[in-house]
Amino acid sequence: MDSVLNTIGTLLWSGWTGLLDYLAAHVLLCLVPAFIIAGFMSTMIPKEAITRFLGPRASKWISYPASAFGGFILAVCSCTILPLFAGIWKRGAGLGPAITFLFVGPAINILALTYTGAAIGFDIAFARLILSILFGIVIGLIMAWIFRKEENIRAAEMEANGIFDQTARVKHAVWGLFLLLVAILIVGTLQVGLFTNVLTSISLPIDLSGGLGSLLTTLNLTFQGALLIVMLVVIGITAWKGFENILDGFTGWTYAAIAFVALTILIASPQEQPGSTAIGLNGRLIGEFMLLIAIGIVAKRYFTKDELSGWIWETWKFVKQIFPLLIVGVFAAGIVRVIIPETWVRTIAGQNTIWANMVGVLFGVFMYFPTLVEVPVAKMFLDLGMARGPLLAYLLADPELSLQSILVLNGIMGKKKTAIYVSLVAVMSTLAGYLFGLAIASF
Repeated sequence: MDSVLNTIGTLLWSGWTGLLDYLAAHVLLCLVPAFIIAGFMSTMIPKEAITRFLGPRASKWISYPASAFGGFILAVCSCTILPLFAGIWKRGAGLGPAITFLFVGPAINILALTYTGAAIGFDIAFARLILSILFGIVIGLIMAWIFRKEENIRAAEMEANGIFDQTARVKHAVWGLFLLLVAILIVGTLQVGLFTNVLTSISLPIDLSGGLGSLLTTLNLTFQGALLIVMLVVIGITAWKGFENILDGFTGWTYAAIAFVALTILIASPQEQPGSTAIGLNGRLIGEFMLLIAIGIVAKRYFTKDELSGWIWETWKFVKQIFPLLIVGVFAAGIVRVIIPETWVRTIAGQNTIWANMVGVLFGVFMYFPTLVEVPVAKMFLDLGMARGPLLAYLLADPELSLQSILVLNGIMGKKKTAIYVSLVAVMSTLAGYLFGLAIASF
């Protein structure tokens, strides 16, 4: 009985420390801005401004890039993209552009992409971005060519109307603020000397030799990391008070939550000196501070309270939908890391072989995870010895080929189209992982 309790305790402790390490990491510099950007794009960029370019009358040189760009802009997960795909296809979009939209949407979700870069590496994130766009367009073109006769008949019977005839426009200030938000993300994550070099150090008046230091050591946390966790709790409380009913208007809680979000980004920016209370002030802190001020000025000057309320609400909705699942996923990954022997992972997927990449794809089919949760799972397998090629194959396939998605697509497109789509995704993801593994091995 004692051994069982000890095992359970070890598993729970592994999950707990893994979660604390995740929450305390500088990943907040990508995750917090990514949520904000996703909410901004969902609110400020009308869907009609993207999807109206997908109709069968549009040139391929317009419809396919627009499909890929639309998937990125809408920032949706695989469960959300399916009804959107069904809607635009049934209302007149060509099969090819609709398939590109279906593939690219969850694959280059701004949240998952930035988190992938921070947690696993920007080589994987960049490959995931470029290959997802390329595969989405290629698969769309192949599907359109295979079913060209059927699509010609459908296009002749349907008139492009509704959403594709709308001419929604995006005001210039939206793109300006979007660039500032992207700059926040870049400054917070880009590892270059301009941002990381310490300009001066400040010693905090805190004694870590007593109980506080022992507690932080036990939890494997730095003081900065612990402070970031506290800030997340504070943000959660104030945001619940200030964002839950934001559509009714701004309150004191709203302004407090926004201030705490900005403060958290600033706290995560300096470079903490290991083993001491010294904080290294760097270019990243200065850059983030200036960008936050610029964002505040632009938002106040060029956007109405209703527009800002909609932005905050969409961001808060993303957080409520995704962050709890992310917490559970990180905790579970910490537990699984203890359960799965490292030798198993190294034996099955430790080498960059076609078989290992196929295993990565199959894992994505049978072990679906919601948006972002696949990233800590992938990080866990990387730590256990999975090669980067199979890891990329898994990350490419997971948003596209879950059993749930396959069953839904079968109901939307039929068995033949679904089978060909699934086969194309599986083959391309496998080959992509294998070729990526070969490429990084040559450097």
